[in-house]
Parts: sequence; structure tokens; C-alpha cells
Amino acid sequence: MSSNQHRLEAEHALRPIRAAILTISDTRTPETDKSGAMIRDLLAASGHEIAHYAILPDEPHEIRGRVLELCDSEDVEVILTNGGTGIAPRDGTFEAIDGLLERRLPGFGELFRMLSWEQVGAASMLSRATAGLRGRTLLFAMPGSTNAVELAMTRLILPELKHLVYEMQGVREKRADKR
Repeated sequence: MSSNQHRLEAEHALRPIRAAILTISDTRTPETDKSGAMIRDLLAASGHEIAHYAILPDEPHEIRGRVLELCDSEDVEVILTNGGTGIAPRDGTFEAIDGLLERRLPGFGELFRMLSWEQVGAASMLSRATAGLRGRTLLFAMPGSTNAVELAMTRLILPELKHLVYEMQGVREKRADKR
């Protein structure tokens, strides 16, 4: 079956995806969190559900703890973080998330940096955007700028989200077992 056929089957097989959004910032508030708001708006416009939203300080142990909590929850299938993926001394999201991943999706970070190159040039190498799986939960760590979030969500995550969850959950294999 081609990837397009998988994508179409996933579109028809799955209900809306339940997502958690974590903004990693020492300074943002719910009123100033434009990137978090953009993620919520884009998910809602695509018919998905927001199961959790929070702003966390850029403290790797707090990020790690919340992500583990959400991964253990039955209410969340994907966790989308924004912020803390650069190389500044306080940027700890990559370390917090990458160490939790059981199966990495290296293509996300690679493609994100490639697409970012078109917008910001060589500065795209500063991003440590990453993605992967922990158990039955997808994790995406994006930079915190609204331009970066828009790029990641519209060009990479949303076009494949149902397909990713479909594959992660093994829906196709479950259907084959029933035959």
C-alpha cells in the first residue's frame, strides 16, 4: 500500500486526535503565548481536540515530569511542545524530550531545518527540533517562534498527524488480524 493510500485510510479510520500543548518559556503567559495559541487554533481548525495546555518554565526536570505524566494519560495521543530548542543556556527542551524518546523520527528535525533554511538561512542550524514516540504517544519539540510553529504545524505535522497516529496505534495491523 502506498503512503497516499495509508494517509487516506487513516483519514477515514480515526476520530480527531487528542493533543497536549506545552509552551516552554520563562516569560510567556497565556495572554502572550502566540505560538501556543497558533498551535491550538491550527489543531482546532483541523478538527482535532486540545486535551491539555500549559506553560512551563525552561526547567528540564519539570518538562520531563509533565511529558511523562501526559504520556501515561489515556487522554493524549500527541504532545506538541514549543520553545527551548535552541542553544541558549536556558534552552533545555531538547535534553528533556530527547532522553524520553523510545523511537525517534529523525526526519522531522531534518525536514524542519531544511524548510527553515528557506526562511532564515544558516540560522536554521541552531534549531534542535526533534520528534519521536514514547510508548503510544507522539512527541514533537518545536522552536518557540510563531514562524517556526506555523512552518512545523502546516508543512510537517498536520499533513501527517492522522497517518502518524494510525501507524503508531497499529490500526492497519489490527484490521488485518480481524480478517
